[in-house]
Amino acid sequence: MAGAAAALPQLLSEALAQGDAEPRRYGRARLVGPDGAPLKSKAIPVGQNLIFHYPFAGTPCFLLDLGRPTRPRARLRTTAARAYEWHGGTGASGGVVAYSAICAHKLTYPTREISFISYRAEKTPGSRFARVIHCCSEHSQYDPADGGRVLAGPAPQPLAAILLDYDRAADELYAVGTLGGEMFADFFAKYALRLALEHGGRAHAAVEGACEVKPLGDYCRQQVKC
Repeated sequence: MAGAAAALPQLLSEALAQGDAEPRRYGRARLVGPDGAPLKSKAIPVGQNLIFHYPFAGTPCFLLDLGRPTRPRARLRTTAARAYEWHGGTGASGGVVAYSAICAHKLTYPTREISFISYRAEKTPGSRFARVIHCCSEHSQYDPADGGRVLAGPAPQPLAAILLDYDRAADELYAVGTLGGEMFADFFAKYALRLALEHGGRAHAAVEGACEVKPLGDYCRQQVKC
């Protein structure tokens, strides 16, 4: 684990050198359930917030089945005005997507105690949009069917997408990298102490082999609705 943690600066430097417009490849990690069995895309509940950690042990991500194929392509830009293209959902339904759960505005993220950010299928008093990832901290709202594009609020860029490989024959999913504006360096700097306490000093460890996926409600004690 010490070697994985030591590799973090090199991984981040390589990502920055490539530029935000390019996909960043990290370790290939199979998505598995709490029992350790491979997660089947057909078994993912439509519209349910699922959480896993990738590409580092302390960086949370959302996994969603939107229940319908997404738009085939989305042209997006990062805060640094670097363009990139998101190629849509995957899985048996064509609607399985994954995004970093770190809000692009003030780095709000789901902790074990509370989550101010999650997917909302219905419109709410705080959102005129349905089927969005909504951060209640400052009401940034993202479209998971369109590459995490910002629909409302102060977020300066889309959520970073998690790249998924889909094994159609086995109906299994693998996290393999990220696309878009990563915010991991700022995230680790801002929450260094909290992440050390939450993850026992392993927050910087690179994820390899497998990612455990669980319902957001099983991971954190309270979800803030707005």
